[in-house]
Amino acid sequence: MSKARGKPVRFSNANGKSGAKASLPNGKPTATSAAQTGNETGDAPAEKLHAALTTAAPPYSAHYAPTQDLSTSKKMSDLLPRAASSLVLMALALGSVWLGGEAFSVIWLAAAFAIVYEWQSIIATARLLPRILIAGLALVLAGQFASKGSPGFASYIIALGGVFAASTAGQGRRIWAFAGLAYAGALLVSVTALYHSAAFGAGFILWLFATVWGTDVFAYFGGRMIGGPKLWPQISPSKTWSGTLLGVFAGALIGSAVGFGGIGHSIATPQLFGLGLLTALVSQGGDLFESWVKRYFGVKDSSVLIPGHGGFMDRLDGFAAAAACAALVAASRHML
Repeated sequence: MSKARGKPVRFSNANGKSGAKASLPNGKPTATSAAQTGNETGDAPAEKLHAALTTAAPPYSAHYAPTQDLSTSKKMSDLLPRAASSLVLMALALGSVWLGGEAFSVIWLAAAFAIVYEWQSIIATARLLPRILIAGLALVLAGQFASKGSPGFASYIIALGGVFAASTAGQGRRIWAFAGLAYAGALLVSVTALYHSAAFGAGFILWLFATVWGTDVFAYFGGRMIGGPKLWPQISPSKTWSGTLLGVFAGALIGSAVGFGGIGHSIATPQLFGLGLLTALVSQGGDLFESWVKRYFGVKDSSVLIPGHGGFMDRLDGFAAAAACAALVAASRHML
């Protein structure tokens, strides 16, 4: 399998062919390939989508098999670039808060643009430029309004931009084009609005970092060390119930500790623990959602921009969901 730089890495079946043409040993097309074929023609019946989500054995080769037996050296070779990339991204995220102001807005605008580019590249390469230009303009305008205390109006801009982006997409891709901008816009508007809010500010963004990162770390290592039943093997073969539950509770505890230390002071510590549980759980849901999108379109990574992680979608899936969740909770309490 070859990786074209800057393009999504697509699965291959045991014969080395595209995942869209994968078949079972009896020669019948797999549910995943059927769903992809229906999606390309604009006809994706509910039963095909259900079959794609419930296929017991992924039709892909060993690099995606949940029972793959990796040697210690192989595990370390995978872990080292992942850890190095994580440190760089953590420094960039923390640096955005430390720099603040326009630098914060620009860094997260760039992250949102990278996500929308990866998403639109995954769903279809045809008519990509118009969708990217529309999405970029919508993100810039939405980011400006969110930073000025108008996240609601910023959301309207994202929705309107999504409609225009969808109008340029091909048949069967319009809802996906809209969803891609909504996904990236939710991250940008939520993070920007929370950061510039007097009730939350930089401290709350740091709390979000601690909660989501703690969830990811404990879920990853907890799943590897404890193992046990898979959470949803058809979508994310490596994710386990043990790792997920450990990650959620650990993330909430870490967030509470950070809040007790004076960060995220707008919410009392007991409430912060409850919000931590919710955002940690939602972050795991965001990870599953992104895995489902990639599986539906037959790609392994959203791009190859980040060694060990794939793309920005792969790295920010959980954080985007958690930030949007926190922003919605804040808005429901008239704090945003």
